[in-house]
Amino acid sequence: MAPLATPDSASHSGLRTQDSALKNSFRIALFVALVVFCLTPWASPPIALALGLALALTVGQPFDRRSTARATKLLLQASVVGLGFGMNLQKVVEAGRTGLAFTTATIFGTLLLGFAIGRALRVNPTIAHLISSGTAICGGSAIAAVGPVLDASDEEMSVALGTVFILNSIALFAFPVIGHALSLSQTQFGIWSAIAIHDTSSVVGAAARYGTEALQIATTVKLTRALWIVPLTIATAVAFRKRSTPISVPWFILWFVAASMIRSYVPAPAVVFTAFTTLAKIGLTVTLFLIGAGLSRKSIAAVGARPLLLGVALWIVISCVSLWAVMASVA
Repeated sequence: MAPLATPDSASHSGLRTQDSALKNSFRIALFVALVVFCLTPWASPPIALALGLALALTVGQPFDRRSTARATKLLLQASVVGLGFGMNLQKVVEAGRTGLAFTTATIFGTLLLGFAIGRALRVNPTIAHLISSGTAICGGSAIAAVGPVLDASDEEMSVALGTVFILNSIALFAFPVIGHALSLSQTQFGIWSAIAIHDTSSVVGAAARYGTEALQIATTVKLTRALWIVPLTIATAVAFRKRSTPISVPWFILWFVAASMIRSYVPAPAVVFTAFTTLAKIGLTVTLFLIGAGLSRKSIAAVGARPLLLGVALWIVISCVSLWAVMASVA
């Protein structure tokens, strides 16, 4: 026979429920307050990322991580499209052509180097390919596209995403400092950041700190680079014999081009395009906050030493080689 609940036990249960509700209400209020702050002129991409990380590693975010991940992806894509309204199409094409040689060389070089280092470090082949793909093209987007083709498990995906995210966080803060220390031009920094930083959000965040021209070039080169997701996914399906898996195509890139065409050829007051661009930059700031808030101690712990070492080695080599090439050949 089950023991009857005493008044004291019922009271303690009620207090625990009330305490839990109060804590969750506090987390929601704090989350909303930080998002509102990210909408203000005082916020910047690095600050937003730092606030998100602080929230995730202390009280934690109050919402389901899968829901916020979907919202983050949509907001990032919408913000990138909005940036297209601030770019002249002729400059977009020119910047894309300028970074094409670097993009092609570094993508193939990164994949081959990742395979070699991964084998040397005895990293799980699936994780090694995911990290190499994320480093070669555009971080989480490439990993998300290639993962299903490899039948990667949640643990393997979290290790690859965690590795790339940690390096993105470092790059967002470090790259503008390095660029200024080396007196890189806006064009040089734009191309370098687009090649050496993984995720589009961190590329845009770092370039936005460096300058408007760097932001335009970095976004264009990065989106040109992102188009390689399609052939990479097909090649992965062939190499790993997973031909039946559907391929995720980054359609938002086409909307970015459409926005740039509207900016270039549709007569409209400049203030309209400026408004879209401003909203896009605010959206990217909020995106970085959400990315930081989506991290957890568990995801950091899941990275492990060898995959992280692989990610760091690839990142350092690609960053140094691309920096040398940009400084040598781009004014």
